[in-house]
Amino acid sequence: MSSSVSLSTTATRWDARLWGVLLTVSIVIGLDALDVSMVGVALPAIQADLGLSTNALQWVVSGYVLGYGGLLLLGGRTADLLGRRRVFLVAVAVFALASLLGGLVDDGALLIASRFIKGLAAAFTAPAALSIITTTFQEGPARNKAISIFAVFGASGYSAGLVFSGLLTEVGWRWTFLLPAPIALVALVAAWKLIPSYRREEGKGYDFPGAITGAAGSLLLVFGVVEAPEIGWAAPRTLITFLVAAALLVTFVVIEKRSSHPLLRLGILKSGPLARANLGGALFFGAYIGFQFVVMLYLQRVLGWSALQTALGFLPAALIVAFGSPRIEPLIDRVGTPRTIFAGVVAHVLGYALFLRVDEHSGYAAFVLPSMILLGIGFTLAFSSLNIQATAGISDSEQGLAGGLLNTSLQVGGAIGLAVVTAVLTANGGREASPTALLTGLTPALSVVTGIAVLGLLIAISGLAARKQKAEEPVPEADLLALAD
Repeated sequence: MSSSVSLSTTATRWDARLWGVLLTVSIVIGLDALDVSMVGVALPAIQADLGLSTNALQWVVSGYVLGYGGLLLLGGRTADLLGRRRVFLVAVAVFALASLLGGLVDDGALLIASRFIKGLAAAFTAPAALSIITTTFQEGPARNKAISIFAVFGASGYSAGLVFSGLLTEVGWRWTFLLPAPIALVALVAAWKLIPSYRREEGKGYDFPGAITGAAGSLLLVFGVVEAPEIGWAAPRTLITFLVAAALLVTFVVIEKRSSHPLLRLGILKSGPLARANLGGALFFGAYIGFQFVVMLYLQRVLGWSALQTALGFLPAALIVAFGSPRIEPLIDRVGTPRTIFAGVVAHVLGYALFLRVDEHSGYAAFVLPSMILLGIGFTLAFSSLNIQATAGISDSEQGLAGGLLNTSLQVGGAIGLAVVTAVLTANGGREASPTALLTGLTPALSVVTGIAVLGLLIAISGLAARKQKAEEPVPEADLLALAD
């Protein structure tokens, strides 16, 4: 796939159009992340206004996760096959319309449907956005800098969503749905003017059986993970859902092995850096989402904080990410992604472990703030590095696929991490109303969060070992002769 508009990144300074492309796709990925978290504080107001049951209410959040996490792989490959610009523009337009719909409806089912559509749109914008960056900016310092800036919007968007949700809910819960619409429309116009168009490769086929089985299997897997904490992990419906999802995904793999134009070229999974980035990213994000859920309960139900105070409690981590991520590229260039990922995961492990000290009398500055600072440092070091490592060395024709794989790993990892932590909290009485009951479940839940992060640390250590082994490999004689010439 070749671009009909050339955007050179070989110059020392980027021109206005390059900055425009980068900021446009970064704003959209920030909106995707913002929308994951922004409705959380508004849920009680939504329930009171629309008369939703508790089970229906959780689908206001889960509907977005289902569409986003279940269709990311399909979204990434579609961007490669149909054109990144085309897929990005259509998906952003759908996202804007679904935002408007969600803010205007008066029916719970329509509200959930709008959330699913927004998640579906995000499943196409996220990998398309990352692949636009990785094919526009040359691999090396230029791409690392671009991805670092891109990552700050994604990482900060989630935390900013918590703050905005607290502020907007004071005005009216509908504004948490309406706010992204005008921003998405502005981004759509900018993308139309700035992002280069791509010509589809001639003779490229489509793997419809793979697309159907892969999408259906992914959707059922995410659906099962989202529903399991509510109906039980051993419930017949949960087990049947996982069995059908497994059967569909096995069928998908068989189809991909035999297809002449596979949706997912299985050989891409043989890339060690890509595999470690995906597995490590799933554990990294799974631990963080579980931690955030537990801490929000602790701050509100034990310390008695308001929703807005709770959101502001996470602000230090968001500020560190916002100021640190754009400046992390020189460090990544100097020491490499395995080392920065390792340092970031270590910071998160320490942050989670420190939070095990809290009780009903813990003050924010002495007990909560140190963990928030470590989380901000960890995200700054690891999140950009995971994005860079997951796409490095991958051909331009598969950059959307690589981006889709990483985002799928992050979303599924987050869903599983939250489900496991919720199950542990519930089993230890932590979902009961009293602060004492919550504290009883807090330590086991935080121990699980820390354990997930430690597993991620082991993946990061394996990356350091692989880097060391590669450095110690002898240089082939042909390469030595080329260097000598």
